[in-house]
Amino acid sequence: MTERVVLAYSGGLDTSVAIPYLAEQTGAEVIAVAVDVGQGGEDMNVIRQRALDCGAVESEVVDARDEFAAGYCLPAIRANALYMDRYPLVSALSRPLIVKHMVAAAKKYGGTIVSHGCTGKGNDQVRFEVGLGALAPDLKIIAPARDFAWTRDKAIAFAEEKGLPIDVSAKSPYSIDQNLWGRAVETGFLEDIWNAPIEDLYSYTDDPAEPRDADEVVITFDAGVPVAIDGETVTPYQAILELNRRAGAQGVGRLDMVEDRLVGIKSREVYEAPGAVALITAHQELENVTIERDLARFKRGVDQRWGELVYDGLWFSPLKQALDAFVEDAQRHVSGEVRLTLHGGRATVTGRRSEASLYDFGMATYDTGDTFDQSLAKGFVQLWGLPSKMAAARDARLGGA
Repeated sequence: MTERVVLAYSGGLDTSVAIPYLAEQTGAEVIAVAVDVGQGGEDMNVIRQRALDCGAVESEVVDARDEFAAGYCLPAIRANALYMDRYPLVSALSRPLIVKHMVAAAKKYGGTIVSHGCTGKGNDQVRFEVGLGALAPDLKIIAPARDFAWTRDKAIAFAEEKGLPIDVSAKSPYSIDQNLWGRAVETGFLEDIWNAPIEDLYSYTDDPAEPRDADEVVITFDAGVPVAIDGETVTPYQAILELNRRAGAQGVGRLDMVEDRLVGIKSREVYEAPGAVALITAHQELENVTIERDLARFKRGVDQRWGELVYDGLWFSPLKQALDAFVEDAQRHVSGEVRLTLHGGRATVTGRRSEASLYDFGMATYDTGDTFDQSLAKGFVQLWGLPSKMAAARDARLGGA
């Protein structure tokens, strides 16, 4: 029986060329799987047909936009996931979902090999292959760009030789990955980290320096889930889509950073994530209002570790699953409303309210109505500082040893 290769298919040059190339190298039939995670651009049916025209025996398109929003972006909101305190995990969140559908296609079509278009320098090879190892360790993996030293020049020559129905004449100077959660741009002149980004790089956001009126938005959360915008009920997908539009129109969510890749090198990336930045900003502030101090302090460490695990391709790991359970429990009281002003590239919190609020006006005020018993503070301060006081006295007695 002829083997079958399930290929993660984007519709671009590299994965289109991979279809006949994999068939030649392995003798297997190729199944192309394209997963719609809100990347926009071409019609997915056009992409499906292109895969067939390039020689795939089957071509499947999965509309996973709602699944991506609810099952992957939403957990990132609740975990305030920002790698290196800045990056909203644009590419990292989509890879485990694509892996899940690749495995499903392998079972459906009898695939024994899976393939992706990642190089050996990036993070995505890890995300794909570690995920595949967790969900379907019996599947063999081939990465043509990495395993066969497949360069773009070779890909273009191969496409022309085979007469593949793809445009190889126009070459973007950038490598771009985008989805509902954001957009990542790298390579080209950006590889010189002294070069400033130019406006042509951006697609999800307008120039924040352009004069315009501010946009005020109220986001309602229920147990950490955004459920309404300005009083209108929304799904997670609709919430992200709407805030991509409104925050993007104000230039919110632009990032230019040098980050630490998992493979050990530093990489310069330019990101746009307007909806992600707005939602995480609002969610963090609501947590400040509704989560008790020690739980909040501990959760900040959990959030950081959660983001690192996802960035590092460990979505299906036991630790990630355990942290998911912690985050789920910590969200029980994260319900209420946050008001943001979107303007000049920033999402600024200007108001917050919640039935589950731990903010007590009587305790906080310095004016009439103060209910805080200040007479308790003197003894508290003395006991709180007692260990440090005793250690300092010991050090003085021993001559600072």
